[in-house]
Amino acid sequence: MNERKSDHPINPLILNRWSPRAMTGDALPEEVILSLFEAARWAPSSYNAQPWRFIYAKRNTAAFQTMIDLMVDFNKLWAPKAGLLGVIIARKTFQHNNNPSRTHAFDTGAAWENLALEGNSRGLVVHGMEGFDYEKAKSALQIPPEYEVLAMFAVGKRAPKESLPPELREKEVPSPRKKLEEFVMEGHFRG
Repeated sequence: MNERKSDHPINPLILNRWSPRAMTGDALPEEVILSLFEAARWAPSSYNAQPWRFIYAKRNTAAFQTMIDLMVDFNKLWAPKAGLLGVIIARKTFQHNNNPSRTHAFDTGAAWENLALEGNSRGLVVHGMEGFDYEKAKSALQIPPEYEVLAMFAVGKRAPKESLPPELREKEVPSPRKKLEEFVMEGHFRG
C-alpha cells in the first residue's frame, strides 16, 4: 500500500505515516481515544507550557454533528465516517505570566504529530484538516480569545478506498515529499 522511499534512513513509523480518508464509520474504544491524547501529552514545549488543547467529539453524539457543521463541503464527503472529530487550539500566552508565547503553534504541532504517529502505529486513519470555518469554531465550541484555532482532525478505523465517493478514490494514496535541498539551507536562506 505504501510506496514511499526515504533518501536517508529514518524510522518506518515516520515514513509510513500518511493521511488517508477512507474510514469505516465505527466508534473508537475509549482506551484508544485516551491513548491518542496521552501521546500528544508527551510532546515538548517552550517552558513546558503545553499550550495545546484538543476539543473532540465521538461519533453518534450531538457534538459530532457540531464538528461536521464546521467543515467545508469537500471534507463533509468523507469525515463523517470518522470515529472521532476534533479541533486543535493553542493558548497564545503563557499561563504563568500571560506573556505572548511565540512558539504556541510550533509546540502544538509537535503534540499533533505525536497523536498522528500514535494513531498510525495502531493502524488508524488520522487526518488533519484546514478546511473548516475557524470563526464558527470559536463560537460553536466556546473557545476563549486567548486561544488560537489551528486545525481540525478526524480519526477512524481504516476502510478500503472503494468506500469513498469515486472522486476521492484516486487521492487515497500516500503523497510524496519535497527533496531536502528544497527546504534545508546551511548557513543562510536560499530561495
